[in-house]
Amino acid sequence: MEQRTLTGNDVSRLLQDPSPENRAEAAVKVSGAFNAGNLSDNERKIAETIFRTMIKDAAVLVHTALSESLADNPDVPHDVAKSLALDVAEVALPMIESSYVLTDEDLIEIIETKGEVEQQAIARRDTVSSTIADALVDTDNENVVASLVSNEGADISHATFEKVLDKFGDKEIVSDPLSRRAALPLKVSERLVTMVSDKIREHIMSRHDVSEAMASDLLLEAREKATVSLLGKNQLGYDVVGLVKQIHENERLTPTLIIRALCMGDVLFFETALSVLAGIPAINVYELIHDKGTLGLSKLFERAGIPEHFVKVAKAAMKVSEEMVRTSGDDRKIYQTLMIERVLTALESEMETENESVDYLISKLNRSK
Repeated sequence: MEQRTLTGNDVSRLLQDPSPENRAEAAVKVSGAFNAGNLSDNERKIAETIFRTMIKDAAVLVHTALSESLADNPDVPHDVAKSLALDVAEVALPMIESSYVLTDEDLIEIIETKGEVEQQAIARRDTVSSTIADALVDTDNENVVASLVSNEGADISHATFEKVLDKFGDKEIVSDPLSRRAALPLKVSERLVTMVSDKIREHIMSRHDVSEAMASDLLLEAREKATVSLLGKNQLGYDVVGLVKQIHENERLTPTLIIRALCMGDVLFFETALSVLAGIPAINVYELIHDKGTLGLSKLFERAGIPEHFVKVAKAAMKVSEEMVRTSGDDRKIYQTLMIERVLTALESEMETENESVDYLISKLNRSK
């Protein structure tokens, strides 16, 4: 790239016609030389002095030229970058969105003293710290928050995610990009699933001739399936504990959800759920579940308030799980197929091949009450 520097002709033109356009062109040329990075120390000081002088220029055109030219340069003096970032929006936006000379303190000041346009620019930055993310949510502006949750470079803490749901969970402009993020805490994902399920239930009842009970049954099944899909073998134990407690506190920790999770291979969720429902330590639950006798699991289910007819299913499922561990099986599809076959055998049910699914199994469990 050709280096831009002020020439004798540039200086003469500025003296003869110091118009905003000429001053803006001069700003671009000085910035270009500065950005090239090959100025001497003395030349750098001169360039910085020129920047500070130009900032005092009343012409927005000059300020805009400086901001656009210097936004990506990490060596811009902090006072110059901040001054441009606090200017009118036309000048400030390039610097706000791109400059890493600005500190979190600077960005907080901009959030608190400027408007939505500047806040949106901060939300779009390549990286956004957790402190700034929280401050943006505190603006209570759904457009700003939508931009924030759409930005994969934003470091959003668990507490801030919860705040987003508390304030904007019912706003599609926020919940839609939030649901599309590459990674979300389990508890946040489960809350999203529940919110979406409730909206669908309302839609079904308002648009179709469906009873409230039928709509609730349909949504319960859909919500449980979605909740189980959030789980995975690589989830950390403390995440699962938090998720189970949240589901229980909201009265969504149903026997069918627990059995569905077990049949999909999520033994940790199954054990944690029983620990929470029974009110006993996880290690005790583990011992009772893996007890080779016949009473451990039955007594545990009784303590947890789970109907007796689920015990036979759980025993068959745990046996399959232990077999898969011994044979080092890690294919969840094979695991689930084998699990359903064994559980259905335990129930002494005969069915068509196309009905061999977790949904069919759960429906049979409900009918066997």
